[in-house]
Amino acid sequence: MTHLAPLAPDIDRALAELVEEFDVLGDWEERYRYVIDLGRDLATLSDAERTDANKVRGCASQVWLVTQKDQNGLMRFRGDSDAHIVRGLIAILMRLYSARTPEEILAFDAKAAFATLGLSGALSQQRSNGLFSMVQRIRRDAEGARLN
Repeated sequence: MTHLAPLAPDIDRALAELVEEFDVLGDWEERYRYVIDLGRDLATLSDAERTDANKVRGCASQVWLVTQKDQNGLMRFRGDSDAHIVRGLIAILMRLYSARTPEEILAFDAKAAFATLGLSGALSQQRSNGLFSMVQRIRRDAEGARLN
């Protein structure tokens, strides 16, 4: 008998789980702390991965995103930042987007998801722009993987 790794919940279920986690928290001060805590669990990227090619443009903070497509056609993302809150936002993006097919990624409405989480109204304009720059990069990489 072969043992398969458990599948990640689908992208909508991952969003629902995040919504539940955010709902348990009271105000946005608690939610910010939680987002920062999520970022603490991210593995840091190596110096070799902190390249200009992996840098995400449009973010006020330093942000790097490493994209890989595995043998099953799933996109895997790893990221890092020099800002604690941004590391947390990267962790949220990883839960939503990593271990998905390019088609799942491209079909997912990130703006609606962030509105559902309440991030759209809670983040500064600069942080929101950075978040969407990361999403655009993920979508661009998924589009490229879909074509290959």
